[in-house]
Amino acid sequence: MQFSVVILAAGQGRRMHSDLPKVLQPLAGRPLLAHVLGTAHALGPSAIYVVYGHGGAAVQAALHDEAVDWVLQSEQLGTGHAVMQALPMIPDEHLVLVLYGDVPLVRPAALRQLLAAAGRDAMAVLTAEIAEPQGYGRILRGADGGISAIVEDKDATAEQRRVREINSGLMAMPAARLRGWLGALTTRNAQGEFLLTDIVAGAVAQGVRVSAVVASPADQVRGVNDKLQLAELEALHRRERALDLLRSGATLADPLRIDVRGTVELGRDVFIDVNVVLAGSVKLGSRVTIGPNCVIRDSVIGADTEIQANSVVDHALVGEHCRIGPFARLRPDTRIAPHGHIGNFVEVKNSRVGSRSKVNHLSYIGDAEIGADVNVGAGCVTCNYDGQNKWPTIIEDGAFIGSGSMLVAPVKIGAHATIGAGSTITANAPDQQLTLTRPEQVSLDGWQRAASLDELERAAIAERKLREPPQS
Repeated sequence: MQFSVVILAAGQGRRMHSDLPKVLQPLAGRPLLAHVLGTAHALGPSAIYVVYGHGGAAVQAALHDEAVDWVLQSEQLGTGHAVMQALPMIPDEHLVLVLYGDVPLVRPAALRQLLAAAGRDAMAVLTAEIAEPQGYGRILRGADGGISAIVEDKDATAEQRRVREINSGLMAMPAARLRGWLGALTTRNAQGEFLLTDIVAGAVAQGVRVSAVVASPADQVRGVNDKLQLAELEALHRRERALDLLRSGATLADPLRIDVRGTVELGRDVFIDVNVVLAGSVKLGSRVTIGPNCVIRDSVIGADTEIQANSVVDHALVGEHCRIGPFARLRPDTRIAPHGHIGNFVEVKNSRVGSRSKVNHLSYIGDAEIGADVNVGAGCVTCNYDGQNKWPTIIEDGAFIGSGSMLVAPVKIGAHATIGAGSTITANAPDQQLTLTRPEQVSLDGWQRAASLDELERAAIAERKLREPPQS
């Protein structure tokens, strides 16, 4: 049976104490709603409807690339009212899967079970068994084991509050039946709202079976109402992603100290040290080693490469058998060929570094094409920006750039050329020759270093004392 997804994302999130709408609060570097949408797309629905309200313009702007239909809930009159806004666009023959924009960790497998348990004449509710159910709606079961009702925490009796099976809010049911159940909702409850959970009683009254699908693990149905809960979900997400890496064969120095904020593809025998952040789409080849405190974002790291401590690799491609860092920064559109070395306090931006080439110390390489077997000495800069435009630097195979050299682009250093240390190169340097710009060294006889401020002050005090009349 075909199905449509309705995601409820209209809440303001007052308890967040934030100007950012609740569904845009970040979890692992992405909005909460983006996580829910990713899960929904993975199910392959006919359509996804996002019901928005507070901060709607910001929500749509942040997720403008998403293939969804946006539905405005101009007045927030409850969850049942929110679903009412989307239902006119959903065909009668569809199942309706209701998700929440602030329940980001639910897994596709649980939702597939939920859809399988629903049908043309059946409803299914995703539930969970938790130790401390305060604040959640409770699941009440009938003699046949099916759900007889869902009672909100505020409306529950003392006995009902002892029930540990809670309603996640996620449910699936036939659209044709849902229209009638929603039409029968009232606001006679503690919240004074049209509550989606009240349709369960309507279904039971019509003899429709309401099945419970118990989520395992239960943490996947946890929602977010404040920053404390957001931090707790961040920790859960971090742990789950670390476990995914371990199951894929990676060795983690400490599974509690790694952040995965995207997708990671692993080769064999990868080692990741503590406090590493992997963001976006990251591919790590076999036997890659990532040192502590590194950030790898949207990058590919070739086999047998080592990223040493405190390095940042951002939208870059690093070949096999390379050594990067420590304290290196590879900025977007950087390509390091196999056996390349980028060392401590080196920044590379929009450049190609050829095989076996080395930029090992305190240098900046921007908008450059560096050939194979090139050595760039300490403290060198490709001066690529003239205040208006970026210009290229070309360094051909086998060149040697002496320490402290400034290469003022646009400029070309020929094959096997040598640039003398301390040079400022403003014109092309020919192949296989030494090129240097070095003013004559001068020593001034009799020169004395200027006195320090302290020395000048002491001299002034001494002079004043000499001028003072002698005391009688």
